[in-house]
Amino acid sequence: MAAEVALDSERDAVIAALTPVVDGLVATFGPLCEVVLHDYRRPERSVVAVAGTVTGRSVGGAMSEIGLRMVARGPDAEDELNYVTRTGTGALVKASTLLLRDSTGEVFGALCVNLDVTAVNEAHALLGALAGVGRDPAEAPVTTFGNDIDSVVDAILDAHQLRQNRGWAELDRDRRLELFRGLDVRGVFAVRRAVEHVAARLGISRATAYSYLSQARATTGPTPDSPGGDA
Repeated sequence: MAAEVALDSERDAVIAALTPVVDGLVATFGPLCEVVLHDYRRPERSVVAVAGTVTGRSVGGAMSEIGLRMVARGPDAEDELNYVTRTGTGALVKASTLLLRDSTGEVFGALCVNLDVTAVNEAHALLGALAGVGRDPAEAPVTTFGNDIDSVVDAILDAHQLRQNRGWAELDRDRRLELFRGLDVRGVFAVRRAVEHVAARLGISRATAYSYLSQARATTGPTPDSPGGDA
């Protein structure tokens, strides 16, 4: 117990030390930059400091699906640098997620830097067209930047349903287990009341949802790819 209290104090000190860095980075890189400081110990309101408006985050907002995945990976989580994603409004964002670890190596937060490169990308495309050099860049994945955790969970469920192109009632047992396994890998069930929320969305009982989650964790199977995005 004393050791855990000491670790929490250590984590609090790291968060406190980085809080002023958030404003400093945005002041340095300008209005197209956003910096978000996350405390993963409280996923429903992980945003503890934010500067800039690239993704519309605010203090007290929830982590994105990328943050949930980082938590689910535990000690295997790694920094993700210079990946590209899109916001729900279509802005193209170059981002980096720098994980915060305590003295035991446990991940407890992240410092995320998001740079709106929409205008740069459009200028690049225009210059390429004028020069006669065509390019077909890979489509950047869309990341849900919600300030409440339910919207993030809903986005993950909607994306899975879109890939399957069928409702819960049309899924066989293997595909139902794949759904719960995929949600678990993404860290969804680390959030309080997530099982209840998923059950309500799927139109099943809480007991049934817990049963599928238990079976999914007890069996092996393919897991979905994890696109990049803000934490």
